[in-house]
Amino acid sequence: MTSFPCNRLGGKTAIITGASSGIGRAVALRFAEEGANVVIADVTEEPIEGGEPTGKLIENAGGERIFIETDVSVWSQVDALVSETVSRYRRLDVLVNNAAIYSSTPLTETSEEDWDRVLEVNLKGTFLCAKRAVQQMLTQEVRREVRGRIVNVSSQHGMVCAPRDIAYGVSKAGVAYITRQIAVDYAKHQIVCNAVAPGKILTGKGGPAIEPGALAYSEQRTPMPRLGRPDDVAAAALFLASDECSYTTGVNLMVDGGWMAA
Repeated sequence: MTSFPCNRLGGKTAIITGASSGIGRAVALRFAEEGANVVIADVTEEPIEGGEPTGKLIENAGGERIFIETDVSVWSQVDALVSETVSRYRRLDVLVNNAAIYSSTPLTETSEEDWDRVLEVNLKGTFLCAKRAVQQMLTQEVRREVRGRIVNVSSQHGMVCAPRDIAYGVSKAGVAYITRQIAVDYAKHQIVCNAVAPGKILTGKGGPAIEPGALAYSEQRTPMPRLGRPDDVAAAALFLASDECSYTTGVNLMVDGGWMAA
């Protein structure tokens, strides 16, 4: 990796949940490249797809980062996450709600325990992190028309069915809704809230989503001649986190290669 220049997020502080792996990892690296102080919030530092930890990559390139072990479904840990971030960096400019898990089961095969855990992380976690972030942002001065920004990671599967994963699809539909609610409720306080909705993204993780049949279907349904990469989502999140996004709020931005347009 090359050294990181300060650019579109220079001087800003961003918490990214689930930043050790996949899309969250790509967002953290891109934000660091653009000059942000990056707070990696995850239950582990080890990337699911392998390789060096996200924080190490940022450190090696000269970026500023800290790792705070966080279960986003637990209020006390979320509260500590934001408090420690502000103690170190004095404010919170951006929250990226990315942490998510899957059950990979249809309705009749989804246990109550699996349902509860997916909703706890994906939806309750988004609620708790957004609540604590807004509490902090309301205390901050306005900079370039905005007190703070929230970028939620929803999904194409919050708008169309999530085959064999009902809990995940329901949770992401909730994330799309809470994005609009926060945007409207806190617009007058100059807090911006948007979501980025990935389509089929190849993150390096295994499981049913990358079985040959699933990949073939996704390739057939996606108008673009390739499937998505984590960097595609990171680029969209960067815009939503930057000063360029000050009048756009409540939007669920598709990053799906045209799937939902077809």
